[in-house]
Amino acid sequence: MLIGEVARRSGVSARMLRHYESLGLVRPTGRTGAGYREYSADDIRRIFHVESLRSLGLSLREVGRALDDPGFAPARLVDDLVARTRERIAAETELLGRLRRIGAAGPEDWEDVLQVVALLQDLGSDSAARRQSAALSPDPVPVDALVEAALAEDDPHVAGALRWALARAGTDGPPLLEAGLDSPDPDIRDRAVRSLAAIPGDAATALLRDALAHADVEVRRRAALALGTRGVADAVPTLVAMVVDDVHDADAADALTALAADPATADRIAEALAAHLDAHLDAHLDADPAARRRIVQALADVPGAAAERSLMQLTADDDRTVALTAAHVLRRRGDLPPA
Repeated sequence: MLIGEVARRSGVSARMLRHYESLGLVRPTGRTGAGYREYSADDIRRIFHVESLRSLGLSLREVGRALDDPGFAPARLVDDLVARTRERIAAETELLGRLRRIGAAGPEDWEDVLQVVALLQDLGSDSAARRQSAALSPDPVPVDALVEAALAEDDPHVAGALRWALARAGTDGPPLLEAGLDSPDPDIRDRAVRSLAAIPGDAATALLRDALAHADVEVRRRAALALGTRGVADAVPTLVAMVVDDVHDADAADALTALAADPATADRIAEALAAHLDAHLDAHLDADPAARRRIVQALADVPGAAAERSLMQLTADDDRTVALTAAHVLRRRGDLPPA
């Protein structure tokens, strides 16, 4: 079979067949009387072998070794090809993400493109100052890049700047941060909930509300603190437990005070604190009155009859500090006569 017919049937151009011949990959075994190359069935079979191996990503030199070297180890080469392919996919995926981010920024000219590229490079810089500067830039930064940076950032100052940038970015951030809440890395989960706490709006609030049932207690606590400032009463049980357990108790008490502005929520807070108080006393923990001291301090800023009843009970507490504090609060509220 002459070279033109081989090219037509195999899909390999005549020029490439000549190149294969020059490299010693496929040599036609015969010549016609006029001197034209003539390929045998074995030659054509070898052409298809060459093309099959090239389709796996082998170089022409590697193809030659694979076909002609008796000691060639295909398994090792396949492992190398797998590793190289993964590296190439990772590089292409990174490039695709960068291009999508540039496109999402809506550049109008090449100056805009270069500006976005510079910001993305700064976000990935080893310099905390450059990362912070990129986060605080007045120029828009793609939100997915901000989320990626916020979930990876361990410098507290840069992290704060990134959370500010996400808050400024609006509603696009929360859906992207949701995956961070389910990360196996507790640091990433913490960064995700902190970032959500900084973002106003219903989308972030909904995710924070869902986070109250998270398996990670730290995520639940961060979500409750944020929801308390947003007036979400669902956060009450977690906030009350934080007061009792002495975990960010001052912040939790402040959040409960904000929630107590609503009379119905105030009663709910007082009842939850009273339930913890009863459980504490039933467990005979009188030797450690610290929890009751925190409870009476939290009740001090909770209006309503339910809080008054618990405070009245605490005026008879065995711990003098608890009893005096409860009495002082009641007098200040006008519920006890002056001493």
